[in-house]
Amino acid sequence: MKLNSIPSHIAVIMDGNGRWAENQGKKRTEGHREGANAIDRLLDVALEYKIPNISLYAFSTENWKRPITEIQAIFGLLVEFIETRLDTIHAKGIRIHHSGARNKLSKTVLSKIDHAMAVTKKNKKLTANFCLNYGGHEEILSNFSRVMSARKAKKEALDKPISSKEFEKYLYTSPLPPVDLLIRTAGEQRISNFLLWQSAYAEMYFTSTLWPDFGRTSLEEALQFFDSRKRKFGGLL
Repeated sequence: MKLNSIPSHIAVIMDGNGRWAENQGKKRTEGHREGANAIDRLLDVALEYKIPNISLYAFSTENWKRPITEIQAIFGLLVEFIETRLDTIHAKGIRIHHSGARNKLSKTVLSKIDHAMAVTKKNKKLTANFCLNYGGHEEILSNFSRVMSARKAKKEALDKPISSKEFEKYLYTSPLPPVDLLIRTAGEQRISNFLLWQSAYAEMYFTSTLWPDFGRTSLEEALQFFDSRKRKFGGLL
């Protein structure tokens, strides 16, 4: 498929794992497992289209409200995903990045994430940014503290205005660029506290496809939608 414009950063709200499982008469955990397979497909197609950055909403700060058994299953699958796929991901030239608060995450999960980031840190074909224990409000609020701490360390004035460039330097997603295309699956049409700062001028694409069913055709339809948009960024064409 030929496209005139390719997004430099795609953000994905991977919704519908539970509904997919219920439709199949399976446990919700099986839906999350199939969702992990959909991530594999997404990354492979992204590599083909030379999309440099993808952010995946893996677990939000609000997801802690879910039943403990489901939370444990999700993190168990995350650990399994890293253990079984890291060598392949590394061989494909994919860099792993983590966006989100480290508090509440277990030592096992953090060690797996840190290991994956260390192994893949020099890869340049695609950055796969896993947003884990992530919330947009929390990121923005805590980012002010990170900016102030950096200023104190540099002995800079604390009361001078904060520029966008300075602020973005300390976001969880740094050094990723702003989001060009935000995709949400499963028919919902809201961004659910995801990459609020980064998505200020993102094109929004909503599809009824449940995340475990999201594949090549689904991503190509989203890319065609993006390619059709006239992006003005508040100006006039």
